[in-house]
Amino acid sequence: MTEEQISALSVDEEEDVVDPWNVTGKSEAGIDYDKLIKRFGSQKIDDELIARFEKVTGKKAHHFLRRGIFFSHRDLHNILNVHEAGKKFYLYTGRGPSSDSMHIGHMIPFMFTKWLQEVFDVPLIIQLTDDEKILWRDIKVEDARKMAYNNAKDIIAVGFDTANTFIFNDLDFIGQCPEFYQNMLRIQKCVTFNQVKGIFGFGDSDVIGKITFPSIEAAPAFSTSFPFIFDNKVLPCLVPCAIDQDPYFRMTRDVAARLKMPKPSLLHASFLPALQGAQNKMSASDPNASIFLNDTPKQIKNKINKYAFSGGQATVEEHRLKGGNTDVDISYKYLTFFLEDDDKLAEIKKQYESGELLTGELKKIAIDTITPIIQDYQARRAKVTDELMKEFFKLRKLNI
Repeated sequence: MTEEQISALSVDEEEDVVDPWNVTGKSEAGIDYDKLIKRFGSQKIDDELIARFEKVTGKKAHHFLRRGIFFSHRDLHNILNVHEAGKKFYLYTGRGPSSDSMHIGHMIPFMFTKWLQEVFDVPLIIQLTDDEKILWRDIKVEDARKMAYNNAKDIIAVGFDTANTFIFNDLDFIGQCPEFYQNMLRIQKCVTFNQVKGIFGFGDSDVIGKITFPSIEAAPAFSTSFPFIFDNKVLPCLVPCAIDQDPYFRMTRDVAARLKMPKPSLLHASFLPALQGAQNKMSASDPNASIFLNDTPKQIKNKINKYAFSGGQATVEEHRLKGGNTDVDISYKYLTFFLEDDDKLAEIKKQYESGELLTGELKKIAIDTITPIIQDYQARRAKVTDELMKEFFKLRKLNI
């Protein structure tokens, strides 16, 4: 069974909904990622793979790996083999701009990608799919481009290596690079309308731009799409992304063999849940469900105190007796993403589940953890000038 066929399998009504445009869990605890691995046909990142990663890189695994936040992969062993042999690969990830400011959930793949770039010392390509948002939402071309450039500044502020990172937005770049468009056409010739309907669920009333868009997200996974960077060398690609983007790369991997290109390897991230509960991921369209990167300390405090779903009991007395539920508590879930100290996190879990730590106290820990991270980020964001951004967007050779 091909990866395309796996993606076309029917989804039971009781299963979680996870696709590039919708993420909804059926349980208060959120998405069942073990079931999702089986449904998508990927592989779980287990202790053995993490141990090999540490051996090959000589670095301690990021807490996103240790805690299962990046939980699934496709052919990560291939990338480790390439690195072990002293050969090069490149990283590719992206962002679909849908708001002027990104939220902290958007940052998870970028934070991890930055760490990967530093660990492996490899080039990175970041695609901004402003064209996608025009096709799927009621957004004008001019507004989509503006959001892409604002989001680019947000991404640059994560701290990527200027000399080894290329950022582009589709609306401006595709016309500048014929090789990119040529690869798009090669991909389009390999995928039938029936296949793309099966993978993405397109219907007869969808606009034709949606049907062809997957080839645009697939093209950066082939190094020949960027001759000015790679001199037409064929290099393997590793794509760190949220699991909802996997359908694009199942298609890409099936096409790769026909184009005599390496299949892209993938690392899948879980979702940072919305404040109201783990059944939905953070959304840029709901300001009360998300903590944005331009929120003030007061806004962060108010949002967590007012909206963060609690796993605590109805009364203090009952909570002291029964303890809290960290499986559904949003403040605790946020700490698993943003509190790096494993011992401290384990102690918080123990205290909350025993009833020693109250919900209000747990929320304060989350506020005190997240606020300085965002303040530090905002200080870096303020230093991202238009001149610096032009360096990232410049068509140039990277350090291969």
